[in-house]
Amino acid sequence: MPDRRNSPFIRSSASVTSVMLRVMLALVPGIAAYVWQFGVGVLVQMALATATALACEALMLRARGRPIGLYLGDLSAVVTAWLIALAFPPIAPWWIVVAGTAFAIVIAKHLYGGLGQNPFNPAMVAYCVMIVAFPALMSQWPGVHLGASEQLGAIFGGAAREVDAITSATPLDALRTGLREAGAHASTITRGSAFGWAGGQGWEWIVLGYLVGGLYLLQQRLITWHVPVAFLAALAVIAGAFWIANDARFASPLMHVASGGAMLGAFFILTDPVSGATTPRGKLIFAAGAALITYLIRVFGAYPDGIAFATLLMNICAPLIDLKTQPPVFGHKASAHKDDAA
Repeated sequence: MPDRRNSPFIRSSASVTSVMLRVMLALVPGIAAYVWQFGVGVLVQMALATATALACEALMLRARGRPIGLYLGDLSAVVTAWLIALAFPPIAPWWIVVAGTAFAIVIAKHLYGGLGQNPFNPAMVAYCVMIVAFPALMSQWPGVHLGASEQLGAIFGGAAREVDAITSATPLDALRTGLREAGAHASTITRGSAFGWAGGQGWEWIVLGYLVGGLYLLQQRLITWHVPVAFLAALAVIAGAFWIANDARFASPLMHVASGGAMLGAFFILTDPVSGATTPRGKLIFAAGAALITYLIRVFGAYPDGIAFATLLMNICAPLIDLKTQPPVFGHKASAHKDDAA
């Protein structure tokens, strides 16, 4: 038996498949809470997105002359599909999810060279494209305890008025709409039926599920603490500053952290190693910038949540952030290293 207390301490390399499997496992608590609070619609969307992602992945691999079995087996397309399904409304028409997933795999992933080459997060590209093209359909969210038959009817061809009858505003959307009314107070609005003890009614449990999954990713060392901590802390600080300045017009930091896609974005989207920053300081800057853009869009922009747009805007900045925060090579001065990089 070798003595494990002695060097060399060499870690076995993790395959892409094993990494993606653990990411999928980390999403399970959030998905379970999602189904518990809002029904089976999200599972249907996940199945549609997964089937579309695998089909598009196979077609693109065949067109590019790559081994289909090898690349399909890495499960990266499945993870993208799951993130799309979790970001899209669970009662959106089936073709919205199919079109968004196809765009993510074909355009955002393979036309840039495939896994490891895409400069933008494919799932967030899909979300942004669909919400710009179909804002009304991407705003249809179910109320709590909506029946399975109603959700399936909405997904597979429900009439517009039938779908409108079973939809409910998201907490962030309800907050924005309420604050437009004269004399409205944020604390009064957040005591409405769309809100729960922390964020939206039912969404607190989903947020906790994503948090549990995110802690698992940290424990497995698939991600580092820099992005989730910097994003959530920056979002809380920015929201807190506005809230302290005028609590009548701005929601509390807890509301922003526990609502929308904040927790999903912090642990599963902004931590993408391909499209995000890679240096320790760069990750802090990257995540803090995403938090600032997210808050500005939520409060002053045209969309209730800004995670997707913030992610893509910071994806553009990631190469420059890495360049400016790259640590010096061992044995060289920092200034000389920056000159060489420039």
